[in-house]
Parts: sequence; structure tokens; C-alpha cells
Amino acid sequence: MARPRKASDPASFPEACGRCGQHYQVAARWPDGPVCGYCYQRAKRTRGTCACGHTGVLPGIADGQPACRQCSGVKLNVDCRTCGAEDEVYDGGRCWTCVLAATVDRLLTNPATGTVSPELVPMVTALKSMERANSGLTWIRQPHVTAFLQHLAVAPAITHEALDELPASRTRDYVRGLLVEHGALPRRDELLVRFTAWSRQALDRLPAGEHRDIADRFVRWHLIRRMNAAPGAVTQGTFLRSKQTTTVTIDFLTWLTARGTPLDRLTQADLDAWQAGGPTTRELASRFLAWAIKAHLVDPDLRMQPHRRGTADKLPSVEQTAAVQAVVHHDDLTARDRLAGILVLVLGQQVEDVVRLTWNDATVTDDLATITLGKAPITLPPPLDEPLRQLLEEPGHGRTAAHPHSPWIFRGRSPGHHLGAAHLRQRLKTVCSTRAARLGTLAELARTSPIPVLAEILGYHQTTLERHAVASANAHSRYIAARR
Repeated sequence: MARPRKASDPASFPEACGRCGQHYQVAARWPDGPVCGYCYQRAKRTRGTCACGHTGVLPGIADGQPACRQCSGVKLNVDCRTCGAEDEVYDGGRCWTCVLAATVDRLLTNPATGTVSPELVPMVTALKSMERANSGLTWIRQPHVTAFLQHLAVAPAITHEALDELPASRTRDYVRGLLVEHGALPRRDELLVRFTAWSRQALDRLPAGEHRDIADRFVRWHLIRRMNAAPGAVTQGTFLRSKQTTTVTIDFLTWLTARGTPLDRLTQADLDAWQAGGPTTRELASRFLAWAIKAHLVDPDLRMQPHRRGTADKLPSVEQTAAVQAVVHHDDLTARDRLAGILVLVLGQQVEDVVRLTWNDATVTDDLATITLGKAPITLPPPLDEPLRQLLEEPGHGRTAAHPHSPWIFRGRSPGHHLGAAHLRQRLKTVCSTRAARLGTLAELARTSPIPVLAEILGYHQTTLERHAVASANAHSRYIAARR
């Protein structure tokens, strides 16, 4: 990120810059006049094709247009002494790319062998060929990153298991992502791995015995098994829901242990006492109870009040309309945020599903832009199509080594991963609550459109939309009655 400019200071620098007209320290005097430090830096990084046909750095100005050194008469060293390319010179007469390449080689070469491990070669190549070499150099030169890469260079083996033994850190996760993305490591479901490791530690809170063994069975053969069976990678929502379910289950079994109640002697009175004696999150133990009944561990007639759903507020239609206008016409929002807002506010999509969309789900031509959420593509008419077209031209995070061939529409910072749902939800908070907006949209669509058609287009289950339709009809009836 470029540093913000300081305020113009005519008192200290009475001579104005010949390019921006502001008063800063003069860095050079070129044929078009004095040039301040800011314009000098911009000139070194201006690239294109000059009117004479020269392609490269265009630091000068001729006839009001950027021009090469020969046409503008600007004297500036932009010739790399290592590769000979015309580029901004950074250190020792070398360009950013050459300095980055030398740094990567130095850090990832094993000093004992004088070579780079074959497993690391694809990642090394990707780092050295980054379009934004200065960003790569800034990242690598952080002390903790430098130390990690040096450790990686001498590692006897590059495996997930070897990385798991290192202290958990963002650097470890980021480098792991780079290794996976460039073929040095096989892909694995990181959220599933994290949950498995976390659950082992969480189960240690239960004393050894029957309840701990049952909790272990529940986690292994119900929660983890369902995660493995789910299509695609485990979502953040599933990960958090499984953690919460495990935590409440452990608390419930700890409570039974303290009462001296074996699971096979559980009564309805025990369940009622459990629910009445704590917060509503205790209702999440109903998920464990349902599994225990199916596994023939408890009386099948036992019942627990399930965790309440459908109580969230819906965004009123007036606010919904204002939010749609904001995401469609708000210049301060990025194309990514605007597209996400349109998918939530207009098409009632969950943020968790939005961030998982890929370019295989979208089609963009000069005349048409569509996106597929269910079984059939949905046409995005102007101006709803503008953010999608902008993202196609500049998807973001494409100038580093993190996303060499990323299919994600909503690319994240982590290599090969999409944007986090929680992060996107937080960004859209300036416009609306995504949950309230989505529920408001679904209520309106379910009330005015055929449910089977709507389910097929939006990718929802028909039962889910029928529930929204019933709730919307009931609310509308109460409104009519109140008006009368």
C-alpha cells in the first residue's frame, strides 16, 4: 500500500513541482521542470509504449503523454545491471525482481548441500516470478518469515506432518498454502484437520470412563464422519457449528458425571433440569441426544427442546431497497463487495455460499453476464452485472504467488483459498446485516414467486423456501389485519 502524501508545504519548499503543482522537496530537474519526490517515484514506475514505439519505463512527458527517456530527454537510470531489463532500480543497480530472486535463492538454499530441495523448487520459481516483486520482498524480509524459510530450507522432508509439528502461526499456514498451490504438498481439508486436533484436546476435559468414550464415539463417528462425507471442503460454518456442538456435549456429559447419572439411566427429568439450569445454548445438546437415541444408548422416548431457529430479524423492504441502491451505485465499495451485496440482497444467497463461487459458475460476454446458483444460470442485467465484469478484468491477488490459477471469484489472502465468509460479512456491515438482508429477500421472493421454480434457480431446498413463504404469508396477514 502506497504511503499517503504529506500536506503540501509552500513555506519549506517554495518551488512548486512541475508535474503535480504541489510544494514538496525537489528530487530531480527534468526538461519539463522540477519534479518532487512523489512524482519522481511515479515516473520510475510508469510503464507503457511510447509514441516512438519503445516499450518499457516512460519517465518523461512529451506532448502531454508519458514518454521514454530518449523522446523526453529525461536522464534516469532504469537499466538493471543483472538482467538488463528496463525497470525501477532498487538495490545495487538491480531491479526489484532480481533482488527478490537473489533473496529467495539465499533463504531457501540448504547451506549443507548448496542446492534447493526438489520439493521446494516450484514454490521458489513462483516467488521469483511474482509480478509485484516489491511486495514479495517486503513479506520475505520480515524476521519471522525469514527464519521460517531458512528452517524450511534445511528440513529433512517437506510434508504436512512435518509442518504440523512446528509452532502454529500465520506464516506456517501461508507457506503451507503456497506449497499446496504449487504442487509441493497434496491438498487436504485444513478445517477438518483443525477440528480433529482440537476435538482431541477438548475431550481431555472429560474424566476417563464411559462418558468420555461415548463423547469420543460421537465426535468420531458422527461429526467427523459427516464432515468427511460432505461434498467439497468443510465450510467455516460447519467447522464452528461442530466445535460448538462438541463443547456443549462435553459440558452435558460432565454435568451427568457430576450427578452420578450413567447415560443408560438418563431420564426426562434429567434433561429438563439440564435445559432449565443454563443458557439456551444448552439446547444444542439435542444433537447429541438424537445421535444417542439412534445408537441405542438412551431411551428412545426422551425429548429435548431443539435449538430455536427462525427467530432472526428480517430487513424491512424500505431498508432493503436502500441497501440495494447502495451496493449498485456506491463508488466507495470494491467490485468484490458490490457483487457480494447484490447476491445477498437481490438473490438471497448465504455469504458462506457466495464466497465459494468459482468462475465456472459465471459466464461473461460482451452482451450477457450470468451466474449459476442452482440448476439454471441467472442473467444479471445492467447495472447488476458491472461488478462481475470488473472482477473478471481484475480479480485481485493475482500479482503475487498466492493464486497462480485460482478459480475463485472471491479470492482470499491465503494461497489457493477463497475469501473468508466472516471477513466478507464484516465488510458488508457498512451496508446492511447480511443475515437480515438475506431473510428479507427470501421472504419477499417466496411470497411472490412459485416455490419450485425459485428453489431450482436459487439453489435452495424447496422445503426451506416453503417455510419462508409460510412465515411471510403469516406476517402479511397480520399486517392486513392490523391495517383493517
